[in-house]
Amino acid sequence: MGKKNKKDSKGKGKEKTTMKTEKKAEKRLKKELAAKGEEDIEKLIAEFQEKDREKNKVIEEKCDPPSQRCNATFTAHPDKEELVLFGGEYYNGKQMFMYNDLFFYNTKKNEWLKVTAPNAPPPRSSHQAVMLKQGGGQLWIFGGEFSNHSQSQFYHFKDLWVFYLKDKKWEKVKAVGGPSSRSGHRMVNYKKMLVVFGGFNDNYRDYKYYNDVHIFNLETYTWIKVTINGTPPSPRSGCILVSSPSLNKIFVFGGYSKQPIKKDVDQGCCHTDMFALMPEGKQEKSSMVSLHWKWQPVKQSGFCPDPRSSMPSVVVPGSNHAICFGGVYDDEENEESITSKFFNDLYSVDLEKAYWNKISINEKKTTGEKKRRKKQEDECDEDKSSDDEAKTEDSADNAAADLEQLELKEPVEKVSTSSDGVFTVVIGPSSETASGLTESDNPSSNTFDPFMPSPRMNCLLAITGGQLYLYGGLFEDGDAQITLSDFYSLDLSKKHKWNTIIEMDTKKLEWEESDSSDDDKESDSSDTESDMDVDDNVPDINDGESEEKYFERTQEFWLQQAKENAEAEKETLSVKQIKKLALRMCQDYLHDD
Repeated sequence: MGKKNKKDSKGKGKEKTTMKTEKKAEKRLKKELAAKGEEDIEKLIAEFQEKDREKNKVIEEKCDPPSQRCNATFTAHPDKEELVLFGGEYYNGKQMFMYNDLFFYNTKKNEWLKVTAPNAPPPRSSHQAVMLKQGGGQLWIFGGEFSNHSQSQFYHFKDLWVFYLKDKKWEKVKAVGGPSSRSGHRMVNYKKMLVVFGGFNDNYRDYKYYNDVHIFNLETYTWIKVTINGTPPSPRSGCILVSSPSLNKIFVFGGYSKQPIKKDVDQGCCHTDMFALMPEGKQEKSSMVSLHWKWQPVKQSGFCPDPRSSMPSVVVPGSNHAICFGGVYDDEENEESITSKFFNDLYSVDLEKAYWNKISINEKKTTGEKKRRKKQEDECDEDKSSDDEAKTEDSADNAAADLEQLELKEPVEKVSTSSDGVFTVVIGPSSETASGLTESDNPSSNTFDPFMPSPRMNCLLAITGGQLYLYGGLFEDGDAQITLSDFYSLDLSKKHKWNTIIEMDTKKLEWEESDSSDDDKESDSSDTESDMDVDDNVPDINDGESEEKYFERTQEFWLQQAKENAEAEKETLSVKQIKKLALRMCQDYLHDD
């Protein structure tokens, strides 16, 4: 092993070294993909776009509800009682499926319509969509991400698209000066502008969270440069971003970010703060678009949600109120143990007062239900033992029905072991039950503990015709990422009952375990194998350099070596396992006599 002093080569600049490392890593990756028969992800996207150009007509067809997916967008039609769903993803444990299909749901007829139009955007998820009334209706889409089936490659978009509802036509808007490539960002319409905030970009080698603001002029179709004063929110993704033109403010709440705290260890953070972004000073005379803005912290009051992220929101039309549902909180007890709490509570926030309130669903007992309760009470007085038997049978029937609705809900607290540490899934606290129509403990009560959609994160929310619609979402059970496809509505004027449009089909809750995710023993044994291949071009260790400093400096090389060895052994390892293997390979190399 060479130990030449490399001091003379120092000082060439971190940027040059990083570029060289990334270029080398990309070259290696392309060779690996070619060896496995996989195409480069940018080539995959280009091929899709080329194939899409061959389409020359619009096809509209009635269809079944969309296949399982999450991280799609769901927006209300500006003139009709319809909802528009675009894109999304579905991961079954072994393969990732990305979508770019466009669906219209007619709320009156309970019908789905699939519209296929030429020159559509490439498949994507974690993008943002905004619906505008102008020009007969326009659906604007920005950013998002794309992954190949094996998830060995990711691509973040920075493109802007518009779908003209009246003409059923896609257009890619070519405008310079927009946001960088990202997903998990948020976008809203404010008067004659689109406003983009936050998001993240993760390429496996590095990640970055954003807190920048970008504004698109909807009249000139240009990104405009603005000046923003005040202290902004910290960088984050998955936050709530809602617009209130009547208050002349855009509100940011919560979100998620992570940052490195030591070598190979990141610390996640659920934000609970609120900020207002508001225009000030001069406006662009030609279009009345604000050029000067400021950030202002907002003091919240009322019954604020527990800390969480991935909680979607929607503004109630014609009001200064927003509604939010669900979300998840990851309690990182230590480096290898994470407790995830999923929520199914419903909140509203008065934007003018920054006042939070938890929405209760107050379903009334029917007359038949009251009579049934009275009859049971009379039977209990006459013969307690026979009543106990009846209750037992009734309880068993209810439990079976609840389990049929969603098997994952049977244990309220469920403990699972993941391949990279202990992962505990806990249903978050809620005053409402998620297991169906269960009667109150008080026999004389006239209300139920009402049915609520099961706990989840990143569900789709939209409002039209005075109804709140909730579609799908994601629930994690250990390593399993269960993608939901149930569909509900709630009358916002009454809030008496969630109406089930599409029931949960437990047969669709599939998860295929990867070959190496059963336990850690396989990866641990691979760590200690002596025949692991190491590239000949190993970075030299500098004189007096400790092992820790050496690994920190050459980490990219060893991560690549670990990944190559795992693929050679046909093992699917988590990011944490790859890092662990990289460290072991580095240590073995340094101590190899």
